Amino acid sequence: MKILLVQTSFLGDTILSTPVIAAIKDIYPDAELWMMTTPLSADLVRRDPLLTGLITFDKRKNESGLLGLLRMSRKLKFMNFDKAYSLHRSYRTSMLLWLARIPLRIGCSDAKGRFLYHQVRERNLQQHDVVRNMSIMTGEIAPNPASMQMRLFVPPLHDISSDVRVCLPPSRSYAVLVPGSAWKTKMWHWEGFQTVAKDLLSQGIGVVLLGAQSDQHVSAQVAADLPVIDLTGRTRISEAIYIIQHSRLVVCNDSMSLHMASALKIPTVAIFCATSPDYGYGPWQNRAIVVEQRNLDCKPCRPHGSVKCPNGTEACMRGPAVETVIDATRQLYGEEGLHTEQQSSIRWISYKQG
Repeated sequence: MKILLVQTSFLGDTILSTPVIAAIKDIYPDAELWMMTTPLSADLVRRDPLLTGLITFDKRKNESGLLGLLRMSRKLKFMNFDKAYSLHRSYRTSMLLWLARIPLRIGCSDAKGRFLYHQVRERNLQQHDVVRNMSIMTGEIAPNPASMQMRLFVPPLHDISSDVRVCLPPSRSYAVLVPGSAWKTKMWHWEGFQTVAKDLLSQGIGVVLLGAQSDQHVSAQVAADLPVIDLTGRTRISEAIYIIQHSRLVVCNDSMSLHMASALKIPTVAIFCATSPDYGYGPWQNRAIVVEQRNLDCKPCRPHGSVKCPNGTEACMRGPAVETVIDATRQLYGEEGLHTEQQSSIRWISYKQG
């Protein structure tokens, strides 16, 4: 049997989808399992030994529009898949799999173009997104959240560029701070990250800044006049995995780095501004503390954040107190000696600011 798993959404969504890889192989151990992702997300799963191969769908650029959709559908049809599971819920994905004439297509009940699937599976929006993704396997595997482990595989040292290698402090001697986000209203104010960095440095813990190229400006503000290592916009996805895996602690907004830290079981302080972990995108099975201001009528303004604050106050972005975040970091790096199984059993805490 030849099976295709489709997830062409954002980077964090791809990480949250990885438990489905193991679930499919548990049911069909002898099947060829392929995964379709975006070119950027491919680096997150290309080392997974359970995958036979990857298909990248450059839906925004080289394979955009109707012609790109037709080219990809012909490619999938030529590969003769027997079955497809689609976690991506766009109409384009539904149409793509229908055009490819895959004999058994399984999608989500809230997918656009759901009528193009042979079967649809219900998603409980009140659950964590890892569990929601696993609902694509409803009726085929018994749900067990404890076994739903996110899967990321760290590249070997020789795959890390020399420019990055020479910058990194020794393993477990540093914290990773990720002050940026694709959405401005998800970003805690840079002065807060700078104060946290100063406190970590005063405790003898190194600080490494990570993020996309679009985050370079905010990271530069955080790094100003501080002896930190700013690798923002200078690393590949695989190198970010390596850096976070060898860190002692991650401090970040609601972003891909939060899910990467969860998958790698790295203690995390996650700052939720405009969004809320109640939507199912909080930490998963790692030791973490969530910091957010919950007593705001306007929060959350949107499930995935906004480009700018709808009411102009930025209260959720400035509300979480620096002292609360520092206290959370000290709690987590003070418990460095805990074993992994102890870490994953500790529940995260949500702070409410007055």
